[in-house]
Amino acid sequence: MIKSRLVFATNNKHKINEIKLAVGDTIDIVTLSELNCFSDIPESNPTLEGNAIQKARFIYDNFKMNCFADDTGLEVEALDGRPGVYSARYSEDEFPSLVGEERSKANINKILSELLNTKNRKARFRTVIALIIKGEEILFDGTIHGTIIDNPTGSNGFGYDPVFIPNGYQNTFAELNIAIKNTISHRAIAIKKLVKYLNSKDII
Repeated sequence: MIKSRLVFATNNKHKINEIKLAVGDTIDIVTLSELNCFSDIPESNPTLEGNAIQKARFIYDNFKMNCFADDTGLEVEALDGRPGVYSARYSEDEFPSLVGEERSKANINKILSELLNTKNRKARFRTVIALIIKGEEILFDGTIHGTIIDNPTGSNGFGYDPVFIPNGYQNTFAELNIAIKNTISHRAIAIKKLVKYLNSKDII
């Protein structure tokens, strides 16, 4: 098995920890802080695919290292797929200065207010990973379906995890053990495809 050294183009510590747990010893994950990269990586595309490619390309063009980036969106059926690509900054118009956990809480509150008195709570999480190896771009995706609950529950996870119950489970992502989440989540599904691809190629 080839151990690949890849930069993960994110500053999100939750995502870094989740992916390191998911890939184990298969991939040597290099963080942006290890590259001394503290720039705001652009993500101005209207699609998850476009954002993932844009972020990965930024790292590859500036550091000349093989890398990957992800973009994830929560798509709520009753909201015509919103917040989608705008998931991480959904409440930005109302609360432009919020960051971190406070931003996540505001995003959740906005979703719940928009779903007030709405019976259809179907939603899905979707992740797209863009991998750049020696200039070549490859995309991987992962999707998990579930429902949105009325009240945030659980302290694990991040983002919309406290209000999302995956189909076939009784608990939200934020209540599930991280090891379980890392076997079923949208990001885990995309990561498995990434790892399978890396292990099938003489890349590094």
